Amino acid sequence: MPLKAVFFDIDGTLVDSNEFHVMAWDEAFRDHGAQTEKATIRGQIGKGADQLIPALFPDMDEETRHAVAQRHGEIFRTRYLRQVKPFPHATDLVEMLHAKGKSVILASSAEKSEVEYYVGLLKLSAFLKGTVSKDDVASSKPAGDIFAAALAQVFPMAASETLAIGDTPYDVVSALQSDIKTVALRSGGFSEEVLADAGAPFVYASVKALFDAFDTSPLQD
Repeated sequence: MPLKAVFFDIDGTLVDSNEFHVMAWDEAFRDHGAQTEKATIRGQIGKGADQLIPALFPDMDEETRHAVAQRHGEIFRTRYLRQVKPFPHATDLVEMLHAKGKSVILASSAEKSEVEYYVGLLKLSAFLKGTVSKDDVASSKPAGDIFAAALAQVFPMAASETLAIGDTPYDVVSALQSDIKTVALRSGGFSEEVLADAGAPFVYASVKALFDAFDTSPLQD
């Protein structure tokens, strides 16, 4: 079936923010007496706090989890958010899809306020059908809620008429729960093997590489 809608992750996909999140999580955990390697944290980036914290510290009590999540958000917003840069051709790709009549939705595990900030940073407001953040759903990625909510925004389109674009295996797993295929990007730091093993049928180096190969990519359908 022809492609009618594209759902974009943001962090690590459209903007170069993943390492800033690693540093913010590392400090937030240390502030609350929890410590793990940055490489271990890096492997969990792409999940929201509700999924990332218990994956790393399953015995952490709920009160501490909440405090760590709040601290991470505070550190990221005050110290790193304004340093985040868009990836080359991120806006161009969204604009091109919009011009070709595709519905574009941002579907992120970030907080709503961060999603709104990135819409402004990327100058995307005129090209979007809508957005989904972790504030709109019960569970963040890799749970299926976020891409399911994106799909609901373009109802009655079928999942086979949509594609998700993300940079982590958690994007892939989340999208597949709604039978949405994923174009995965290596710009978030995950290898082609990890992304493919998660179920991504298409893997590109970056949003720029996808933009440059647009005419031969699955976005051309």
